[in-house]
Formats: sequence, C-alpha cells, structure tokens
Amino acid sequence: MQTIRQTPLRARLLLIGSLLFSLFLSNAASANLTIEITRGSDRALPIAVVPFDGNEGLPEDVAQIIQDNLERSGYFAPLQRDAMFERPHNAQEVQFGTWRSLDVRYLVVGDIDTSAEGYRLNAELMDISGQRRMLSESIRSGEGNLRGAAHRLSDQIFEAITDIRGAFSTRIAYVTAQGVGDDMQFGLYVADADGRNSQEILSSEHPILSPAWSPDGRKLAYVSFETEQSAIYVQEVSSGQRVQLTSFEGINSAPAWSPDGRRLAMSLSKDGQPDIYLMNVASRSIERLTNSNSIDTEPSWAPDGRSLLFTSDRSGGPQLYRYTLSNDKSQRLTFTGNYNARGRFSPEGDAIFLIHRSDRGYQVARQDLDNDRLVILSETTRDESPSVAPNGTMVIFATQQNGNGVLSAVSADGRSSFRLPAAQGDVREPAWSPFLN
Repeated sequence: MQTIRQTPLRARLLLIGSLLFSLFLSNAASANLTIEITRGSDRALPIAVVPFDGNEGLPEDVAQIIQDNLERSGYFAPLQRDAMFERPHNAQEVQFGTWRSLDVRYLVVGDIDTSAEGYRLNAELMDISGQRRMLSESIRSGEGNLRGAAHRLSDQIFEAITDIRGAFSTRIAYVTAQGVGDDMQFGLYVADADGRNSQEILSSEHPILSPAWSPDGRKLAYVSFETEQSAIYVQEVSSGQRVQLTSFEGINSAPAWSPDGRRLAMSLSKDGQPDIYLMNVASRSIERLTNSNSIDTEPSWAPDGRSLLFTSDRSGGPQLYRYTLSNDKSQRLTFTGNYNARGRFSPEGDAIFLIHRSDRGYQVARQDLDNDRLVILSETTRDESPSVAPNGTMVIFATQQNGNGVLSAVSADGRSSFRLPAAQGDVREPAWSPFLN
C-alpha cells in the first residue's frame, strides 16, 4: 500500500486497483527456489550433523538437509564436513573429547536402512558438554519422500534443543509471473518451507494475489482477476477443486481465514469505500465490520480469534488498527512513522510483524504489543507481504534483488536472514502454512 490521502472515492478505488497490479513485474519465474544465507546470528549454537551411514547412492542427502534446515533457522552454526575429524554413526561411536576440541556443542549422528518398503531413518542427538544422548528418533519414509523425513527429523532436533516446535515440515505458497506487457502468465505454487518440491496449483493469464492458508493447511484462499475484476476463490491444495466466494462490484481483496476455519475476513468495496467484512464460508453470509470514510484493507486475525488487525488510511496515511469483535471498536496500534501496513500477529499474539517505511525504504519490522516498541528486522528496502512461521521464529516476505522479485526471510529477532531466489524472474506474495500435523 502506498501513502493514501483523503482523495475522492473513485480515485482511491483506482489507486487500490493499481496497487494490486503493481505487485507483478515482467520477467520469467522458475518454480523451485534456492536458499542463500544472507546473515547469520552471533548467538547461533555450534552443531555438527555427520553424514548418515547408508545414505550413499540415495536421491537425497539426509544429513545435509538437516544441516541446512538448522542453519537456516538462525539458531545454529553447523560445522562443515571437511572439518570433521571422525564420522560416527551412533551414540556408541561418539568420542566426546574430539567434538569438544572442535567447539561443537551438539552432534547429530544416524544411519538409513533401505528395504523394499522404503527407508527407515535413525538419528541420535548428542549433548557434547553433558556427554549424554538427548534424542533418539526413528522415522519411516516412502521411496519418494526422503526430504519430508529429513524435515521431520529436523523438527525433532530443533525442538529437543530449543523447546520450540520445529517448522521445517511446513509449506509456503507463493505467486510467480512471467511474460511481458499483455502477454503475462501467473502461477500459484506451494513448496516445502525450504523452497523445494514446488507444485503449481493454478496457472492463469490474469493476476493472482494474496494467497492465505486455511488453519488445517488443506486449502488456499486467494484473489484472481480471471473474471476481469478481482474475485476471491478457495481451492483445495491436493485436489485442485475450487470455488468462487465473491464477485461483488468493485474491490474483492485480502482474504484471511479465522483460526477456526469457519470465516474469512476480507476487504470489499461493494458498499462504497473498501471496508473489512466477514464471510461465513459455509453459508456465504456477509457481515460488515468497519464503516468509515477511509480505505480499510489487509485484515489479519489474532490467534484467539477475538480481534483482527487491518490497515487503514483514516489517520491520513496507512497505519495498523485492531478491531475487537466483542465491542465493535477499532483501536490504532502503530504510531512510529507515517507508513505501517500489512500487519500479522505472532503466534502468541504478543507482537505484530508489519511493513514499516523508514528513511531507508519499506522494511519488515516487529512491534511488541506490551510496550509498542517497533524494531526494524530486515536489511532490504523494498519489502512487501510478510508472513509469519507457525512457530513464530521467522518471517518470510517479498523483496527485490537485482531488479527481480524474490522471497526472503528474517528471524523474529532480526539476527539472521536468508533469501529464496528463483533461477530467474519474479516471485511474490508468500504465505507460510500452519503446522501440517
């Protein structure tokens, strides 16, 4: 959202339409994304992940996937393989003194058993300073899902050390655009949280915007322009089955699922200026929440389902407000600077993540709700569309690199970050899934 002043209604509606279309540039996009660590945390814990016995010749390097996941989280600084003096595969083979001499605090060892039914991954997590085993885990995997099994092991290891549920087995949704001018092609993709195993679930000649996961991770709501105007759809990820929920005159935008999955918040201009509405997904009934002489958009639910964040220009420029359902009251939350938009709650509901305009540009920021302190997290300056990991440790967002749209992520404390560029072209509109099991 750009800074919006009190302009005539038609001009403001046209402005919103231009904002929706301006998210897309005219380069080709590749489906799979790659990982580039751009900043490591100075508080990262030293860990080593030894190559698994029995992994040679298999389609995926399980230990490398685990290592990359842990490094990408910002919580860990893995030891590189060429620095490993020895390579044990189980707890009995671990020489604690060797790893202490390398300043390793935690060690992951394991092996893979192959059978006609697939694979069994066995992993052990060792506390080097305490000379003890912290975790022993065995996971079965089908032939084509070694990466998924490695992500699940990563989740277990991460939680055993940090007491925070791992989110490596979650997924992300994102939008790509390719072509030039009127010859554009758009795609809606889902992929693993590391950008791999991408799957196109929708291809269109018309823009796709604002994907939002349902709480069970089975559906995506999004905005499509295939009817020559914006409309909100809901699509099952696995089957591709979809339904159109809205086709109102004017703007239909920014769908957001309630925590119980029964309602969608959205921004509609069917009654004049864009306001926040609620739709009962089962009955399709609509309830209007806001009614002001302003543009109200980008709703987002609090984790307890009792309130919503939204962006409004009612103070003269975009700021974040909280609408409480029990009393129908809106309260302004952001006061630092003249541009704060696209707010998202942390999973605990004690902070919000947003796009803040600083003297450097548009950046991802966090505002703690107990003291209203706002902290800029990202180092990039053309950031959009933040989405929070379900464990609250990372925020994924869209930004620019060398003139192309890429996805990037930053830790909730701003100490570490990584980028997920496509091989070429533009990627936008990321949405992090909920926990999937």
